Amino acid sequence: MAEQALRVGIIGCMGRMGQAVAAVVVAADGLVLAGGTDRAGNPGMKIPGTDAPVMMDLAGLLEISDVVIDFSAPGSTADHAEAAAAVGTALVVGTTGLTASDHAALDAAGKSTAIVQAGNFSLGVNLLMALTEEAARVLGDDWDIDILEMHHRHKVDAPSGTALMLGEAAAKGRGVDLGTVACKARDGVIGERPVGEIGFATLRGGAVIGEHEVIFASDSERLILSHKAENRSLFAKGAVVAARFAATVPAGRYTMQDVLKLQLGSR
Repeated sequence: MAEQALRVGIIGCMGRMGQAVAAVVVAADGLVLAGGTDRAGNPGMKIPGTDAPVMMDLAGLLEISDVVIDFSAPGSTADHAEAAAAVGTALVVGTTGLTASDHAALDAAGKSTAIVQAGNFSLGVNLLMALTEEAARVLGDDWDIDILEMHHRHKVDAPSGTALMLGEAAAKGRGVDLGTVACKARDGVIGERPVGEIGFATLRGGAVIGEHEVIFASDSERLILSHKAENRSLFAKGAVVAARFAATVPAGRYTMQDVLKLQLGSR
């Protein structure tokens, strides 16, 4: 007997990422696109390039989906997590710019269903996190750490979720709390750089999908670790990998490190 296809729904299905995810789902073996929701939707609309409906009711989408992928705007994540938990539908969250209350809502939802949340679903970026943590662990405080990121002009949050993930990896390597050492902006006469500071720099412009550099600088040398996204499909493919994972694991809060079995900080 053939294995039943995994039914995937998309929140934010009319956005750039939502449509990219839809294209990957439609082309994948063992998956079926159940439908999507979007603020731009209206009755009778289809997700572009598919026969899947754009639904007006999130509860309805959750009922007909085994797992739902959320790439909508920040501000609705907590509501989406609560709704998914109520019916036990697995949820993959790629929305960035999440607040502490959003993360608390995801933690709570993880008690009832599988939740995978990541600031970036790229395999390369998640490997970059591992390299960043290791470099920060090996190099001393006489090496300054700065994280430079650039995205398209339409991105609404800064620093990017990926930059913050890289900052967390660097802080973890040093055994410190990022919140106590992060500098997210520099302007005016700010004095000398404090020892151990982890800095962030943000660029916005054009159609850049995503570029990140982690710069380790000492008095005599620099180590630069970088990643550049060539097309948006890499994030969509990673989100679909996460969706397959979420559909097979018990209720809980998971990351892409769990999905990819990357053991950060295990040494």
